[in-house]
This record gives sequence, C-alpha cells and structure tokens, in this order.
Amino acid sequence: MRDILDFANALYLGLRHPSTALGEWDALTLGRPAASSEPPGAAQLAAALALLCGCEAATLLPSTLHLFCDLFELMAQTPVAILVDGASYPIARIGAERAAAKGTPLTVFAHADVGAARRLAQAARRQGRRPLILADGYSPGAAQAPPLAAYAALAREAGGWLVLDDTQVIGLFGRGGGGSLRRHGIKGSHVVVGSSLSKAFGAPLAVLCASADLVRRFGQSSQARVHSSPPSVASIRAALAALRINRAHGDQLRRRLWCRVAQWRAGAARHGIALRASAFPVQTLALDGRTDGVALHACLRSAGVDAVLQRAGTQATLSFIVTARHAPDDIERALALLAACLRAQSGSVAHTRREYEYGI
Repeated sequence: MRDILDFANALYLGLRHPSTALGEWDALTLGRPAASSEPPGAAQLAAALALLCGCEAATLLPSTLHLFCDLFELMAQTPVAILVDGASYPIARIGAERAAAKGTPLTVFAHADVGAARRLAQAARRQGRRPLILADGYSPGAAQAPPLAAYAALAREAGGWLVLDDTQVIGLFGRGGGGSLRRHGIKGSHVVVGSSLSKAFGAPLAVLCASADLVRRFGQSSQARVHSSPPSVASIRAALAALRINRAHGDQLRRRLWCRVAQWRAGAARHGIALRASAFPVQTLALDGRTDGVALHACLRSAGVDAVLQRAGTQATLSFIVTARHAPDDIERALALLAACLRAQSGSVAHTRREYEYGI
C-alpha cells in the first residue's frame, strides 16, 4: 500500500524544521512572561521580521488570537469604528468582536467593496471616530483579492488604520516573501500587520509588525505579554531557521510552489475536474449539487489522498493544499485518484484504487 499523499497541510514552502536542525537549548521556556523577560532569540527574530515586512518594528506573540485580542483592545482606547471586510479570517474577527462587546462600533461590509468601506469611514468620522479597517492580505476562499492599496489609502485619508491579517501571504508574496506591504508597496504608520508564521515559514508563533510607536504601546498594554507564556525557544529557533532558508532559497521554493500549483490546475482541466478560480496553493473543488463531498473525501482517504473537507453553506467540498514539497508525480497521482473517485463515487473504494493503479 502506498503512503498517504498529504494535501491537507498548509506548510506552503515545505519547511518542517526537524529538531536536529534547530540546535540545542537549555530550557524550552523560561517560565516567565515576555513582559518580564524575552525568550532567547526573540529580539533578533522580531527585528528580522520587521525588516522583511517593511515595518519599523515588530514583536512576537504565541498566536494570532493573542495578538488580535490585545491589538483591538489597544486600538479601542482611541474612539474608533471597526470596519470588517466580509472575507476576514475568524481569528482576527474574534479580536474585533471582543472590542465590539465592550462598546466599540463594528460593521461588516461586503468583501472588496471599497465604496462601502469609504461610506462607513466617512460616517465614522462624522461621529468623531477614526475608522479601523480589518482585512486579510489574501482570502483563499474569496472570489477576488482584497483591494489593499485602496483600503490603505482610505485609512490614511480618514485618519484611521488598516489592520491586516497577513498569515496567508507572508513568505509567499512580496519581495523576499515579505507579504502584503511589500507586494502592494504600502507603508506608513496607518498600517498594522499581524501574521502567523505557521504556514509558509512553518513556525508556530505570531508577529505584530507596525510603527515603532504602536509596537512600543502594544508592549506596554498587552495582556498576553503579562499573563501568557511567550513563544517557546523551539518556535523561535524554527522561525529564525525559516528566515535563513528564505534568504538563501526562498525565491527558488516559491517558484517551485507556483509551478506545482500551475501543474495542479492544468492537470485538473485535463481530467475534467472543476476548480474554483484561484492560483493560490489552496485549490478548492467546484462541486455540483449532486456530488457528495463527504463521501468523496472518504473515498480519497481510502484511496490514499488526504485533503481538507470544507463546508460551503449546506454543501461539503474539498480543498487540496499544494506545497513546494510535492513532487510532480504526487500531483499527477492525486489528480488521477481524485478523477477516479469522482467517476466511481457510488462504487467501492477498493474498485477506485484498482481503477487508478491498474488503469481499469
């Protein structure tokens, strides 16, 4: 039996950081919060990430949930109105909704609707509030990319902020993998970026990149830095290793990734498999209403392919995450098994495996 083909992990550049590559450490954690003492390597990593992303300063958090809860708590100390792009990821929205529960006005507008964002920003200014626009650097499930340059210009003109969740983008887009600010040529104190490094860079921690003043004030007010453990030494070592690999081989890994994504889309078209329009590594099937996504997922698992089962309203569909670690043969084999499962979904999984392996 062949190994499972893994199309369910989001390590886009294929970085895994085995323990043998990270060196030794005396303690995994210092047993004290970051407000008391930064873990070894934290300052070096924060400075490197700020430089990569094109910001003045940065600070580390254990997760984006900690980051966005503390960030919106800080931002709400000034009279603001939170304007949420409808495709924003749930974790950042939790931070925004937490601020809303404490009295900060929050409005969700349709994804990529700059006109609606402008009207809401103008209304906020009339009420004596500064608009805070929340958006993702990239939303894999959305039909179009967010108009970040327009959002940034609107935030600057209205005296507010653009807060980006750049988790999907950092490491993939922009010069050197620096993310959305590098990609769109955006800079200024009106832009704040929060990112997890657990996807392209494969390190389970988060970074806040912003102006030096905002990062300083965040450090003074952050509850996570007082009451939570900071990122572990292992996570920091993994992130530093990722940045070293990125400097040496990042462009090569990104080219390989985009080649694999293009191969996936071309192969799907050849097999007659309908995909949603996206050149992002997360490739989602455009299933018709007659296809049982849950059964298709089970068929693929039995046939040797692990994909991501997702709900789209009342219908289930599947996403396949392509990474730089996939070989061309992995792509072709997974597509052939997917096509076989689609053709024989009502038959047995065993028949589906034979159909692919023996050309039946």
